[in-house]
Amino acid sequence: MTEPSADDMLTALDPQQRVAARSLLGPVCILAGAGTGKTRAITHRIAYGVATGVYSPNRVMALTFTSRAAAELRTRLRPLGAGGVAARTFHSAALAQLNYFWPQVIGGEAPKIIDNKAKAIAHTAELLRLRVDTATLRDIAAEIEWRKVSNISIADYALKARTARTMPSTISVEQMIALHEGYEKLKDERRQLDFEDVLLATAGMIEIEPSVAIQVREQYRFFMVDEYQDVSPLQHHLLLQWLGDRRDLCVVGDASQTIYSFAGASADYLLDFERRHTDTTVVTLEQNYRSTPQIIAVANRLMRGRPGALTLHAAKPDLDDEPSATAPASPGSNADQQGSATAGTTTEGVEPRLTAYASDLAEADGVAREIAELVASGVEPQHIALLYRTNSQSAVLEQALAAAGISYQLRGATRFFDQPDVKRAVMELRAASVSIVDEPLFKSVSDVLRTRGWSQDPPEGVGAVRDRWEALNALMGLAESMPQGSTFRQFTDELMERQSSQHEPTVRAVTLATLHSAKGLEWPVVFIVGVAEGLLPISYATGFEGIDEERRLLYVGITRARERLGLSWAAVGTRRGGARQPSRFLEESGIRTTDAAAPARP
Repeated sequence: MTEPSADDMLTALDPQQRVAARSLLGPVCILAGAGTGKTRAITHRIAYGVATGVYSPNRVMALTFTSRAAAELRTRLRPLGAGGVAARTFHSAALAQLNYFWPQVIGGEAPKIIDNKAKAIAHTAELLRLRVDTATLRDIAAEIEWRKVSNISIADYALKARTARTMPSTISVEQMIALHEGYEKLKDERRQLDFEDVLLATAGMIEIEPSVAIQVREQYRFFMVDEYQDVSPLQHHLLLQWLGDRRDLCVVGDASQTIYSFAGASADYLLDFERRHTDTTVVTLEQNYRSTPQIIAVANRLMRGRPGALTLHAAKPDLDDEPSATAPASPGSNADQQGSATAGTTTEGVEPRLTAYASDLAEADGVAREIAELVASGVEPQHIALLYRTNSQSAVLEQALAAAGISYQLRGATRFFDQPDVKRAVMELRAASVSIVDEPLFKSVSDVLRTRGWSQDPPEGVGAVRDRWEALNALMGLAESMPQGSTFRQFTDELMERQSSQHEPTVRAVTLATLHSAKGLEWPVVFIVGVAEGLLPISYATGFEGIDEERRLLYVGITRARERLGLSWAAVGTRRGGARQPSRFLEESGIRTTDAAAPARP
């Protein structure tokens, strides 16, 4: 039997994805719209480079922005024969280098990393005799983080603070500058570093110490950066230090999904990449394999004419060069990383619906009723997401879902593997796997989980008991998804890796999430609530750039939907009772109200 060639692995890609995968050397910029299979393209590109001998796996660094994304990249690369490639976040890669080189350059162990700035800032405020509440502490921490990721000094920050930064109401510019200076001094005295210092210190060592630069650049020759529109000036500076005078850099991104400008991210590095790097190969992915044509049309209208916006095209299932179909994306998963290139694509679809409600309560009840009807019709709860602009909107939605008897999970709340029931179950599974070797995996795992409260049939109703069952059932689902013939120990090894990288399984529950935290994910059914002036765009978004960031945020929400999309707004707010108007984005996206307002809950 003939061994498959390296080119055989590219048959699963569409023509433009194949161009991206074969562009192995020099600067490469992949402009990838939402749902266009960009992670499929870049993982195959890396694997193709390894298979053809162009890349040595241990000299490739794939960079992402979240631990989950890095873990899924590694998961996708392993079966493609590129398991030796390093896939890390900027911070994890920098921290590993910092810990390695600090004893050589500075001497002794690297300083401890503080995971929360609040205590140090509070102490600094006390020394300065300033009274600050919890909310102000968060604002001060955000300003410190913005300064650092913007890669500017305190002196440069002082100039910007006086002209272009908004201070908390109880803090003057001079006090803010003093807090920055005092915070840095306190950290130095305690021999501590914060999250941003890890990048600053690593870049500084490479920049100043030639021996460090030689070692780092000798180890990694080829770089790939995902979600490049989210890179900050500090991350960009570190990337340039890693790269040195080499040119083998591939970046992937979509300017329309830039939603972290407030935290220092800049799409300029993506949009200007071709100008900054001569002889750049630019590949554009616009074939959307996720959403129905109706959803794609709404997304395109919303972003028409915006800088860097791509025009998405619905993939046609009958194309000869269409990628081969595999299992559809897991609901709530990273869309491009989990799904096939054909997942969710159809020539038929339901028109996105816009509903106007009388109040926030009416909106929450109405959406909960729609979700209950969908679940009753056979739609799995984990296939549904309910998205909103701010965390403060979730309480009334949680109340409405609970009243309708619908299980839900809050994305961004307690992480799955940090839940006490899950932590205990994982420990017991790990202990049992040491001694149990010769029985079916399902029996081994189910025997352990039954002692924790799992059963094949779910308990009635909602509440803590049902939540625990759902969490344990998600562990059971992971066992059932293991390759045939997997051992109990292999399963717990997989669990431990998932736990360390926070690679969470799918829980059978509706997802509640902010639009920011939904980025990179997808669901068959998506509801976006609160699409009104003051909420989306948010009231404090001002000027063209501020409003355009809100537009991109709505675009991200819309493009999470594969099959059904519902948007809604309420004419009266719950807390202050102020009248609202529908968001300006609704008219621009061409959606019209299709339902009458539902009555408010008494």
